[in-house]
Amino acid sequence: MPDWLAVIILGIIEGVTEFLPISSTGHLLIPQNFGWLPKQTDLFDVVIQSGAVIAVLAVFMQRVKHLACTLREKPTQDYLMKLGGAFLITAVGGLLIKKLDIELPDQIPPVAWATLIGGVIILILERLYKNKSGVVEITWAVVVAVALAQLIAAVFPGTSRSGASILMAMAFGIARPAATEFSFLLGIPTLMAAGGFKILSAFKEGTLGHENWNMIALGTLVSAIAAFIVVKWLIHFVQSHTFIGFAWYRILLGVALLAYVATSGH
Repeated sequence: MPDWLAVIILGIIEGVTEFLPISSTGHLLIPQNFGWLPKQTDLFDVVIQSGAVIAVLAVFMQRVKHLACTLREKPTQDYLMKLGGAFLITAVGGLLIKKLDIELPDQIPPVAWATLIGGVIILILERLYKNKSGVVEITWAVVVAVALAQLIAAVFPGTSRSGASILMAMAFGIARPAATEFSFLLGIPTLMAAGGFKILSAFKEGTLGHENWNMIALGTLVSAIAAFIVVKWLIHFVQSHTFIGFAWYRILLGVALLAYVATSGH
């Protein structure tokens, strides 16, 4: 398979899965670990997430403009402080994980288990949330909880950053649309910082020159287009639907992956 075609496929996978509660990292690792697509570098997998950030900015442009135009108003300042607080906790936690040399699993079994367990948790939370409308105001308790959810997703590929943060906010009584918006906007600095940190680390290690930046740029562009379509759809979807369908998808995928590993020796 030509490299450019593999990169396009991986860009589509990243863009489609980044903001769905099914884990983009897990879906990127699966075809690469099974040998279905050529193995890419960690920097590639992280940096192409920046395309998803571009998509969020495009979809939420009106909301971003509103926040920018009302910076002197207390509700806007409060919301931005909470976004900043959640990002700060996530960033500090991420640096601590790096400092402690915690190795993130990139093999199929842990990804499969995270996918399966995440699906079960979604079913449980959806059952608890049933018939509850929730509130729209993000509290500081939610800020801390969402940040911790992002860190859990970072340590366990297959968990889903967006899914974990949305569901954590809902568990604290936040309405689904408000939880989704907060998670998506928080993803902008989080994913950009992750990509920037990865590039900086590669620069310090002297490996930047080994990367195929044309392919990274292509993957980022494709990711942006795919994510734009998905985010626009998901914003409308969450107004009247639950995540139960995604939960069953995760459970079936997790079981299928574990069965495949058990029978194929991967």
